[in-house]
Amino acid sequence: MSRRQSPRLPSTRLGIRDAFREALVGGLQRPGRAILTMLGTILGVGAFVAVLGLTSTASGQVSKQFTVLQATTVSVVDRAAADSLNQAGSADNGTLSRPPISFPPDADERIQRLNGVEAAGVWWTVPLGDAGIRSSRTGYPDGEGLKVYAATPGAIAAMEVTVTAGVGLDTFMEKSGQRAVILSNAAATRLGVRNLQMQPAVFLNDLPYTVIGLYSDVRRNSEVSLGALIPTASAVRDFGNPDPGQMPATMVISTRVGAAQLVASQAPLALRPDHPDTLVAVAPPDPHSLRDSVSGDLTGLFVALAAVSLTIGAVGIANTTLVSVLERVGEIGLRRSLGARPRHIAAQFLIESLVTGTIGGLVGTSLGVIVVIAVAASRHWTAIIDPAITLPAPVLGSLVGLLAGLYPALRAANINPIAALRS
Repeated sequence: MSRRQSPRLPSTRLGIRDAFREALVGGLQRPGRAILTMLGTILGVGAFVAVLGLTSTASGQVSKQFTVLQATTVSVVDRAAADSLNQAGSADNGTLSRPPISFPPDADERIQRLNGVEAAGVWWTVPLGDAGIRSSRTGYPDGEGLKVYAATPGAIAAMEVTVTAGVGLDTFMEKSGQRAVILSNAAATRLGVRNLQMQPAVFLNDLPYTVIGLYSDVRRNSEVSLGALIPTASAVRDFGNPDPGQMPATMVISTRVGAAQLVASQAPLALRPDHPDTLVAVAPPDPHSLRDSVSGDLTGLFVALAAVSLTIGAVGIANTTLVSVLERVGEIGLRRSLGARPRHIAAQFLIESLVTGTIGGLVGTSLGVIVVIAVAASRHWTAIIDPAITLPAPVLGSLVGLLAGLYPALRAANINPIAALRS
């Protein structure tokens, strides 16, 4: 007598279209919970896209805000004079104790020979005595607080002094040591100088200086904007060498774009080939390095925040999918009794979490792009969005959903169909 064999269940298969249909139906049974589940992924992917977009946009503004004026200005400071003052200690600050200027007499011409230099000259604060600067006209207060600066014609050109009346200091006045002065508009108003036709004069330490011009602005040196300028030869003859305690002699150099670093490296040797270490050249920071530093700091900080949001989103998807599995134990048992394989059950819940993550990634990417554009527009910036980061961003949401759904899917696949139908 042959043993009776039990009928064999027919082989079943789950098509891709059917799997996605089942996943959508299962996910949309509770739309409110599905939206809340996506929220973590939306925030994570949105933060990721917005952070990288805002970082690129802000880094682009560094190059714009790092103005051409700043990027083309080099300063050379007389370090030897400052060192001499420190070594003197308690020495008198009179004319005889001030160290000589380290810059050679033809400093302007030497620097202007360098490739990339547009203008260059030496300037410093004139060490006036107690008398200071005062008007030659009665009834006007003295110029207490107003500073007088010595400047070569090259320095005036490099600082871009805007002369509004009369003339500026030229090479003849410098070489002949003329007692000539140009006043800022603020200083002229305070000293009562309004008309240059009568050749007005002001007194510097009781020495008369003829006012030959007025100026309104100094683009490369705002410190000079409210004072007065005289030739350096006149300043050394009448008031002695510069006082390093106030302002050591400094050379300002105007360069072409991109030449500042090279000029700064060559200037001390060109000025003092015998002792280049007596001068210190200060070049503007490299805008590319500054931009990369800002970009790196912002990216490191905010990508960490985006990773935290994505982790929270993954935990939310895993928790919600696991709850869905526990709520649908009867459905799982019924499908298993109708021939569904464990892999089919696992695929259904895995696709549900995958769809949830993908939708969250798409919505998050869209919101991230909108945030970047809105912030850039509000600050009148140019939005910079890298397609290499934005386009694959939804895949990040899909990956989060896929990883978050692994455990709930395996849990669903291992449910005993008999026990599930009894529950």
